[in-house]
Amino acid sequence: MRGITFSTYDVAVVGAGIVGLATVRELILRHPSLSFILLEKEKELAVHQSGHNSGVIHSGIYYTPGSLKARLCVRGATLAYEYCEKKGIPYKQCGKLIVAVEQEEIPRLQALYERGMKNNVRDLSIVDAKGIREREPYCRGIMALDSPYTGIVDWRMVALRYGQDFKEAGGTVVTESEVNDIAVVTESPAGSTEGMKYPIAIRDKKGNEVRCRYVLTCGGLYSDRLSQISGCSREPRIVPFRGDYLVLKPEKHYLVKGNIYPVPDPRFPFLGVHFTPRVDGGVWLGPNAVLAFKREGYKVYDFNARDFADALSFRGLQKLVMRNITYGIGEMYRGVFIGAQVKILQKYIPELSRSDVLRGPAGVRAQALDRDGNLVDDFVFDGGVGDVGSRVLHVRNAPSPAATSSLAIAEMIADEVESRFAL
Repeated sequence: MRGITFSTYDVAVVGAGIVGLATVRELILRHPSLSFILLEKEKELAVHQSGHNSGVIHSGIYYTPGSLKARLCVRGATLAYEYCEKKGIPYKQCGKLIVAVEQEEIPRLQALYERGMKNNVRDLSIVDAKGIREREPYCRGIMALDSPYTGIVDWRMVALRYGQDFKEAGGTVVTESEVNDIAVVTESPAGSTEGMKYPIAIRDKKGNEVRCRYVLTCGGLYSDRLSQISGCSREPRIVPFRGDYLVLKPEKHYLVKGNIYPVPDPRFPFLGVHFTPRVDGGVWLGPNAVLAFKREGYKVYDFNARDFADALSFRGLQKLVMRNITYGIGEMYRGVFIGAQVKILQKYIPELSRSDVLRGPAGVRAQALDRDGNLVDDFVFDGGVGDVGSRVLHVRNAPSPAATSSLAIAEMIADEVESRFAL
């Protein structure tokens, strides 16, 4: 789009992560007569959260029965398997064990089972120590929740296929277009005979401009800043948390067959370290969860002054840190000293040793926080104020497991877009 200063579309979508791609695909399939453009700031699509994740297809066990997250995950998993089958995308339904290694974890495990059953998770069962060994010969535990419907896939491959569907349906994709302004225009462009049919102007940092009738943003790690452009509140604020993975050496891959997860501890905000096989044959262990000093900082020393100041000055993060100070220090320690991380993993697979693992990749999670330091665990939509607000919809939070739920989320966002904009 270099050199092009003006083009018109019915709907512009900003952000080509898996949620933006799934949604723009859903919209163009519903409304083939409308024109759509997808704007992405990177050179390629789906390179951040969508390309840096564990690759799990979740079954919907953890979420509050009846909640939107639970419904979207269960439906999303079904749609994901169907989509991969239809498009020939490799996946593996390798299952998951949530393993109790301490007696005190059993009531929480049983409560998870009841949640899963209420959420209509497929084929869920509780197994004893013998059942654990039958499924995972090297895993030790006293009881586990067995979820054979859980699987693995390369979510970036899935996201890119959504983008291909969108382009094949007639959609336009523009990369290297970092949006920094969304505004209502008061006059039609020079030479236009269409008057004010396209009253919203989206401008990027290169000076290119797109005119459209409506805008949807799916900004992921930048969703709060994109929202502020059209006059929205700064909250909920996005705080980036980096998760560092270890990888199992190839000669030790036999230790893990499927996903092995701990019983989550409700005192702490994240799920804990786990064993995750990959569709490429690898095995990832982790992740930890530490504050990232840059919103797209995948390395320990990645730093951005604005991102760092933004996070540390936010009262919500200060409160979260104070409530979880011991947990946070432990996560940082385990991130530096691999042996400490391995010690936790050995609770589940005692045969694992420090020499069996190497440092692996990392991901950054866009965690939405409110001013009281609570993790925002549900979907947040926002429009803004004034004339812009009636024509813009921001997806400010699409919480995990957004990849698993992506096709179901796309249906919900498309419904919201149709309702707000009367498409």
